[in-house]
Amino acid sequence: MIEARSLTKRYGSKTAVDDLTFSVQPGVVTGFLGPNGAGKSTTMRMAIGLDRPTKGKITVNGRAYRDFSAPLCEVGVLLEAKAVHTGRSAYKHLLAVAQTQGIPRRRVDEVLGLVGLSDVAGKRVGGFSLGMGQRLGIASAMLGDPGVLILDEPVNGLDPEGIRWIRTLLQTLAAEGRTIFVSSHLMSEMALTATHLIVVGRGRLIANTSVEDFIRSASGDLVHVRSPQAGRLAEVLDRENAKTTPTGLDTLAVNGLTSQRIGDLAFEAGIPLHELTPRQVSLEDAFMDITRDAVEYNHGQPQPPRVPAAATAAGGAADQGSVGAGATTARGQA
Repeated sequence: MIEARSLTKRYGSKTAVDDLTFSVQPGVVTGFLGPNGAGKSTTMRMAIGLDRPTKGKITVNGRAYRDFSAPLCEVGVLLEAKAVHTGRSAYKHLLAVAQTQGIPRRRVDEVLGLVGLSDVAGKRVGGFSLGMGQRLGIASAMLGDPGVLILDEPVNGLDPEGIRWIRTLLQTLAAEGRTIFVSSHLMSEMALTATHLIVVGRGRLIANTSVEDFIRSASGDLVHVRSPQAGRLAEVLDRENAKTTPTGLDTLAVNGLTSQRIGDLAFEAGIPLHELTPRQVSLEDAFMDITRDAVEYNHGQPQPPRVPAAATAAGGAADQGSVGAGATTARGQA
């Protein structure tokens, strides 16, 4: 489990992380999302002692990273896959890391097999592709068989097969009860991989909720309806205080009623329905909307229409399912 309490980091006059409070729970894949400059990397660096907080603290399993006698066996981290000696082979690199932590040699062979690098174990890392480097970084993170993983952009450079592989790996590790904290800009992959989300912008917590609730909140109650009696259906729905907007000769956009309620009302009125589809935005659309005001810069491009903002959880709970209040857990690096 990773816990941050009032975590703050300032560099001179710039505040990179601003009073973050969250916890990352074991047993699920938690996505850590935010625009460039939101404070994600700084938060991860503070989790593993590479940066010192200006205020507050962040702990892993109740302890500061510096207090672990064998940190690789507690926290596996991938922050920069290229931070390796390019003249060493993959095997020698992992062996050197293992020896600093008292990890047996056989574990090196195990993680090389786990990430699919056994056939190139003797090849110098300097000749690795970006994807192979990412796999080696994941092997390093897994070397101590840790219960907590903190991974920054782990699918960067991977081909579709590699992306599917790491998705399955992370979900399997979470199912084993491990804490998985993953930062990524690839929204489509986060929608498939993560169960929970921590979203930050300009160093502050924006959302802490499940992926399902995050998308549902952004989608609102808009339903697409098609009926040969669309005009009559609109009259029925308007009497229920719904907002109906014609979108075609036989189609309506309905806001304010669930698809189930619309279906029941149409049935009671004897109105046939040919389509009844709840509107659901993508994770990317939901993310772009909720972080619209938290980006460092924009490109001067036309902005898409704003979708309903994710709702703030009642009570502003800090640790569970909140949007706009703070709570979550982070992972450490080896």
